Parts: sequence; C-alpha cells; structure tokens
Amino acid sequence: MKLLFVSIDSLNRHFLDVYDPNVDLDVETENLDRFAERSAVFDAHYAGSLPCMPARREWLTGTQEFLWRPWGPIEPFDTSVPRALRAEDVITELITDHYHYFQHGSGGYYEDFNGFEFIRGHEYDAWKTTPREPSSSPIHDQLGFAVPDDPSGFGYLNPVQYVRNADGFDQERDSFAPKVFSETADWLRRNEKWDDWFLYVDSFDVHEPFHLPEPYASMYTDEDPRDPELTFWPPYGRTDRGESELSERELDFVRSQFAGKLTMTDRWFGRVLDVLDDRNLWEETVVVVTSDHGFYLGEHGWVGKPFEAPLYNVLAHTPLFIWHPDAARTGERIEALTAAVDLNATLLDVFGIVEESGPHSRSLLPLLDGEVDAVRDWALYGYWGSSVNVTDSKYTYLHPCNAEIGSFCHSTRMINPHSWFTPPKPRPDAASGEFLPYAEVPVWRYAAPSYARHSEPLLFDVEEDPWQEKRLTSDPDESDRMCDLLVAALDELETPSHQYDRLNLASRRTE
Repeated sequence: MKLLFVSIDSLNRHFLDVYDPNVDLDVETENLDRFAERSAVFDAHYAGSLPCMPARREWLTGTQEFLWRPWGPIEPFDTSVPRALRAEDVITELITDHYHYFQHGSGGYYEDFNGFEFIRGHEYDAWKTTPREPSSSPIHDQLGFAVPDDPSGFGYLNPVQYVRNADGFDQERDSFAPKVFSETADWLRRNEKWDDWFLYVDSFDVHEPFHLPEPYASMYTDEDPRDPELTFWPPYGRTDRGESELSERELDFVRSQFAGKLTMTDRWFGRVLDVLDDRNLWEETVVVVTSDHGFYLGEHGWVGKPFEAPLYNVLAHTPLFIWHPDAARTGERIEALTAAVDLNATLLDVFGIVEESGPHSRSLLPLLDGEVDAVRDWALYGYWGSSVNVTDSKYTYLHPCNAEIGSFCHSTRMINPHSWFTPPKPRPDAASGEFLPYAEVPVWRYAAPSYARHSEPLLFDVEEDPWQEKRLTSDPDESDRMCDLLVAALDELETPSHQYDRLNLASRRTE
C-alpha cells in the first residue's frame, strides 16, 4: 500500500467551500474541492495539542502531549510512524518547509525517515545572512511596519530574517508552497515503482507571513500590495488594542493575503493530484489531508494564535479529508467526532500495524469501513500550561485555569517550555521519576508558569451556533455535564494531579 499524508499549516476550515465558508471572499480552492469530492469529509474533526510541533507529535506518535509537556522532541520511548513503518520495509519520506523540525528542542522528527527534503527559508528559518542591510530589499518596505535595520538580525522573532531569506523571490515558483508541492510531485514520479511507501508532506503555507507574488497578492483586494501602510505579516493579539491593533482596511487586506496564499497553495497541491491521476495511483494509494490548526483573521476580535485568546473553533475545528480506495464510506461525509491524535493509529492501520500506535490514538479506518458509528465521545484540545477544552461535537466547553498555580513539564530532555528558538536552561529543581502513565521510563519533571486565556468557562452549542457567537450562560446543567465530561476525559488519560488543581477541578475527581 502507498500512503500520502499532507498537512497544510494554519488552514482555516471556514475558507473552504466544502465546509460552508464564513468569509465574504469567494476563495478559489478548486483542487482541495476536487480532492474533497472523492474523499471522505470529516465534519467534526478537532485539533489536540497546539500549536505546531505538539500537533506533529500527536500525528506521528499518538501522544496527546499538552497535558504533560509543551513543544518538544520525539521521546526515546515514542514509536513514530516512520520508525514503525521502516521496520515493516516501507519506504518513508518527509518533504517540508516547516523549519521547526530543525530547531532547539524538536529533535527526532525527521531522523526516523528513510529520506527527507527540507525547503529552506520560511518565516524565521536561520538560513541566509545577506543582504547585510535588510532595508535594501524590496520586501523590507512591503512588511508594512517598522523593523530594526540590524545587520545581525537574528533576535527572537526578528522579521529581518525573513527579509533576507526571501530576498530575490521574484516569481511564483520561488515561493514555498510551489517548491514543496513540486518536490512532492517529482518524488511521486521517481518512486512510483516502490510497492509500499509513506510520504509525509508538511507544507508550512498557508502560515504567515502572507507574502505573495502576483497574481495572488492582488487576487482578492483592490489595494496596492506594496503600500507600506498595509502589512502581509500581522502581529498577534487583539484587533482593537496593543501591538495587533488593526483598522478594518488593514484587516481586510490581511484576509485578502491569507486567501491569496491559500489559492496559491491549492493550485500547487493540484500538481500532486495530477500525478496521482496521470500515473493511475489512486487505486493503490491512501491520501490524507489535514491541518494542525486555524488562524484568527479578526474573528472574535483576534489575530493570529495569541496566548491570550480562547481556543474558539476558528483554531480548533480543523479540516480532514481521507481517500481510501477500499473503504466503504469514501466519498461520504462523516459526522462522528474525531481528533488529531487519531491520525497516528489511522496511518499505521493502513499498513495493518495499528498495534504500534500511540497511547491516546484511535484508528479511523473502522469509521471509513462503516464498521462503527463512533470512535470517541470527547476530544480534548489546548496549549500546554493554559486552559483545557473539550467537545462532544455538539457543544464546546472552554475551561479556564488558575494562572497562579504553575504547571510541570515532563520530558527526557530539558526543554525551554516557552520558546523553541533558544537552547534549554539548567533546571536545578528538576526531579526524575516515572511520572508518565503511558511510559514506564523515568523523565525529568520541572515547574513552569501557567497562563490564563479567559477567567470563566465558555460554553457554546456549535450545532446551533457554529461560529460561537452566543455564549450559553442560562444552561447550568449543560455546563455541568460538559465539565463532568472534561473530568472524565482527564481521568481516562490519567492526567497529572496538578492539572486538576490549576483547573480548579480537584473536587470533581473520581479518584
């Protein structure tokens, strides 16, 4: 069997025609639409551990990590999908421009593959050191905000790095999505004679910065994309205050650039579908397309993925499409609740080795085969050290934390809990022990602060109110039921006791 797994980072579900878009723009995504027509479309799929690398550890190891640790490496006790498949003589390949795989604290992700292709230069990837004076690049003026003209330019979140990386990107083919999906199409052509392979394509687009060539930069706006009063790289935060304060004109422009990047990504994804057509690969290839999370573009008054924002469905309700040539429900819509962590067991089950899946993952193939109507009653999602959220697919319940009660990081390595750009610091207060219920090995445990996203529980009926515009405050019974569901999920996962304390749920524990 052949398996193509595609992640399109920050893909807003509500920009896609197949998911009832909630934007004024009529965004062209003809190839994602084309793929959705042939695949099973999952209507109640949710993110798990956010943001980038936590999501990838869920996919690759089946571990819902945000209750135990933040952004970090593949652990020695993890069995990743490529490692398990290589043991079965399946050829494995990673193609990505997602530079976080190669940063501090993110070891072990690409090393398990037979081969990998890394497309350099996206966002803050430490790649180029010229031009020495960033202001000499046209991109510098297009940023739309003042940046330090720093010859070194390697500070934390310094956009000078992107200016250097993308200097000279004059044509569409220079952009990242075209490079990623061109390499994917070429790999499929070169490797079609292998009997069994797993190709993981991780496109960082449509992630910011929303820097675009023409015709995409002007496709959804009448503005001049080179106007220095506008920006293709909005700061995270509230739209009405602080660093991210944006006028309606500025927000409209940012949305237009996100939409343009989505259309460009979609068009080059179509090159991959063309190869599957031309080489008659559909009947022997499973294809999975998803995203790690969405991106606020003014919804609920937020931009980006800020630490202060509640995890509304804009971020957490993610797209999922699966084509399986032998599955009974391919081509249908599937309403059953599914979670990001379930993709781990699903990918392995394609090759008949679901027993190698991680501790928190449930294969979706029984759903696709019509053998079951559901695989889970709840899905948990959140950022480490912050609020914890649960859905039963009808309701979403966003539960706050007490920021005065800290959290703990658990890992075999000392990792920096709140940064992936800096090396780990010594932790003289760290303790070693078998703290993980899903791994019989000692790990380090050390304290780190919590941070609150909201002060009260937020309950929404997402069947009646899919855009979560009306918080339910008059139904305490339903709120209690969802809180009990959250506790039941935490109990089932054998969540650390400190999580109940900082979530003010200790009195509801069943143990």
